Amino acid sequence: MAELHVELVAADRKVWSGAATIVVARTASGDTGIMPGHTPVLSVLETGPVTIRTTDGGTVIAAVHGGFISFADNKLSILAEIAELADEIDVARAERALELAQSELDAHAERRAEVRLLAVRGLKAHV
Repeated sequence: MAELHVELVAADRKVWSGAATIVVARTASGDTGIMPGHTPVLSVLETGPVTIRTTDGGTVIAAVHGGFISFADNKLSILAEIAELADEIDVARAERALELAQSELDAHAERRAEVRLLAVRGLKAHV
């Protein structure tokens, strides 16, 4: 089975590293799927969930907020300003953040909270 090596790194830590069959991320050009053998890519990451299908059949989902994605020679680097794995997200806290952002009409904070909740819901759908 063909695979690519993935490094998901946030400004403060290495979030996840391993082998995958496909990675889907939101870029400035829209949702982008990267599989082994993909043409080289360098793009700006938008706030959104990143889904990684691991070579053992598992799924890793992270909420990512800004950064860059780079792919060449079957190596994918996701360099994010902020990234949280779905299983690290405190759902109650994310829901409170969403409510606060909505009440303050803060579109950016609202999007960040929504993405965190999407990542958690996406993970539960794959378990």
